[in-house]
This record gives sequence, C-alpha cells and structure tokens, in this order.
Amino acid sequence: MYPVLIFLAILFIGYFFCIAFFAGHGTDFYFIWLFLGIGVFFLSILMRRGIWKNNIPIMFRRVFWGMVCLGGLIFMVTEGCIISGFFEKGPEGLDYLVVLGAQMKTGGPSKALQYRLDKAYDYLLENENTRVIVSGGQGANEPVSEAQGMYDYLVEKGIAGDRILKEDQSTNTFQNLTFSGELLDRKESSVGVVSNNFHIFRAVKIARKAGYEKVYGIAAKGEPFLQCNNMMREFFGVVKDFLVGNM
Repeated sequence: MYPVLIFLAILFIGYFFCIAFFAGHGTDFYFIWLFLGIGVFFLSILMRRGIWKNNIPIMFRRVFWGMVCLGGLIFMVTEGCIISGFFEKGPEGLDYLVVLGAQMKTGGPSKALQYRLDKAYDYLLENENTRVIVSGGQGANEPVSEAQGMYDYLVEKGIAGDRILKEDQSTNTFQNLTFSGELLDRKESSVGVVSNNFHIFRAVKIARKAGYEKVYGIAAKGEPFLQCNNMMREFFGVVKDFLVGNM
C-alpha cells in the first residue's frame, strides 16, 4: 500500500505543478490536486511508521475506509454519467443553439470557450436557419462579458449578427440556461446546448429541469491536458446541482 500511496502523491502534486506553470487555467480549482497529494502523502507516512495501525482506533479506520469506498463508488458512477455526454451531436435543423460561456481573456476566448464556439460555428454553417444564443456575463477578471466576446468571435468568422442573440447576465450553468430560456420558447423550440464534452451531461439535465422540452447536447472537445482536472471539477458540479435541485 505504501508504494502505491507514494506514487499517487507524486502524481497528484506533479499534475498540480504542471497546471500551475505550464497550462492555462480559469479557476483555482486545480489546487485540489495539491491538497490530495499532501493528504495521500501524509497517510502514507502514517502507514509506513506504523502509526495508522497501532495508534489510530480501529473504528476510526473502518469508518475512514468505508467513506473512501463509498466516495469512490459515487465518483465512478458520476463520472460514468459525465462520460455518457461526450459524443452528443444533436440533430440537424435545430431552432436554436445555446453556447454556454467560459472565460474570456484579454486576447479573446479561452481555449475551452474557443472549442465551444468552433463547434457552434460548424453547426451554424451547415444549418442556415438555426439561430444561436451566446450566454455568459462578465467576471471580475474578464475584459468584456462572455456573451459579447462570443458574439464578436462568431461575427469575425462570418456568422451574421442577426442570427446571434446575447444573454450577458448569467454567472453559472443554471443561470446560463434559465436566462437564455427567456429568449426562446422552451416548450416548442428545439435547442442544442453547446459546451465541452465533460459539461454536456450536467448542462442537458439542467436545461430539462429549467423547462426545455426539446433539448439536445452538442459536445465540443475539451483541452486534453486539463481533462482530468475538468472531469474532477465537473464531478463536484454534478453533485452540487443534484443536491440543490438544479437537475
């Protein structure tokens, strides 16, 4: 067990530093890998020195490993649900697309947001009667609202401005879809929700909860190196939205 724990600790901490110094990141969530690494390393030391077995009450150890097993099971089931949305394409001829916002940087959309916009652009080229709602407000670290940045990006690529509607007040996925729903008919309009692959399962579930009756996921790719981080973050997003009744 000790070598496995040491390996995991090095892996988690190494991944944290790689994200911190070599990969772009929009939030501080990636610190979870540092905390996990330190926690696993500390547990490995307790086991190596015999403290875990000789000084920790057996009931505590049983409860701890029971919680680890239960948490692991919940994690695997949730990740399976998340992966189920990876290859959603949506049918042709939808009335609307809703592109969910992500970080806008000074130089333009973040890589994750660019993937979403490029996916929407390809769909709009092939479906000339489809309109698109770009959804996202302006964060403290963003030069413009996500909706405005997405609008500008699509127009620069050749999408007519009158096909694009802006929703620029939302700050999370639930608000993205709730506020965007005010710009269309949730019962009659067919809608494709465009986001990165790891986000589609939750986004579609939230849309249905918000009253969209003809809704489909359209999955853009995710950033390969950050995929583990995004999948971990999405796990907590799914659990949170499930517990508060958003999905």
